[in-house]
Amino acid sequence: MNRRQMLKLSGSALLATATAGCSSNSNPDGTTRVSMNEDFAFDPKTLTVSAGTTVRWVNDSDVGHTVTAYGDRIPTEAVYFASGGFESERAARNDVSGGLLATGDTYEHTFDVTGTYEYVCIPHEGSGMTGTITVE
Repeated sequence: MNRRQMLKLSGSALLATATAGCSSNSNPDGTTRVSMNEDFAFDPKTLTVSAGTTVRWVNDSDVGHTVTAYGDRIPTEAVYFASGGFESERAARNDVSGGLLATGDTYEHTFDVTGTYEYVCIPHEGSGMTGTITVE
């Protein structure tokens, strides 16, 4: 194991210890955080929030990621969401680079309509980088 791997493991262990017993990814500003990580995953993969909650996706990896709602897997009354400001899944897929979030970039969306929302990172869909948000 090299030094970088050891530091990563140590940091992960410290984070796990610091957050033990915490059941929320809420930030002091009232947003809920979802990480886009180097394992090509959203963390957490599934999330339950109250209506009116703002979710902030943060790219914590060295690779570009997108946040793109599956157009047919969100409540019919809900506003479509995608990094890059696209109004449909098709538009997001047609301009993937327009929705890419670089390292450290964020994207936010406020969920006002109850229901289940499924979303994807388009470039890493084949790696299983998908997520689900349930709004109660």
